[in-house]
Amino acid sequence: MTKTKKADFRPNDYVVYPAHGVGQIVSIEKQEIAGINLELFVISFEKDKMTLRVPTHKATEVGMRSLSSPDVVDEAMKTLRGKAKVKRAMWSRRAQEYEQKINSGDLIAIAEVVRDLHRADDQREQSYSERQLYEAALERLTREVAAVSGDETAAAKQVDDVLSLRAA
Repeated sequence: MTKTKKADFRPNDYVVYPAHGVGQIVSIEKQEIAGINLELFVISFEKDKMTLRVPTHKATEVGMRSLSSPDVVDEAMKTLRGKAKVKRAMWSRRAQEYEQKINSGDLIAIAEVVRDLHRADDQREQSYSERQLYEAALERLTREVAAVSGDETAAAKQVDDVLSLRAA
C-alpha cells in the first residue's frame, strides 16, 4: 500500500471510509492537536448524521478510497448474481468474516456478503444477527452504487432487481 498525497482527495469528493461507507469531503481544515499541527479531511456521512475528521496523511493508511469505478460496480453486480457460498463454519466465525468484509470497504467483498446472506421469500427465516449483517452490507452496497451512478432510487432498484432475479 503506497502512501498517496493528500491532493488525491478534494472537498466535495465522495469517498469510501471502510468502517462507515460512503461519505463526502466537506472541507480540509487545519487543527492543532496536542501541540501538533494537523491537516484534516472533514467527511460528512449525511445518512448517519455523522462527521468524521481524518488526518490527511493517514487517509490512505486507514483505507479511505475514492468511489469504485463503474467497472467495479458491474463486477459487484456479477458477484451478486452468483450462487451463495456459505461455509460450514459455526455462525460466530462466519459472522466475524462477514463483519470483516463489510468493514473492509471493498465493494466486491460487500457484494459477497449480500449474496451469501440474501434470502428469497420462500427460504428459511434469517436470524436477527444474519438480518443485521445483511442489511448493513446491502446498505453499504446500495449507497456506493448510488454515489457512483448519482441516482439513489435507480441504484436501489438495480440491486433489488439483481437479487430478485437471483431468487427466481
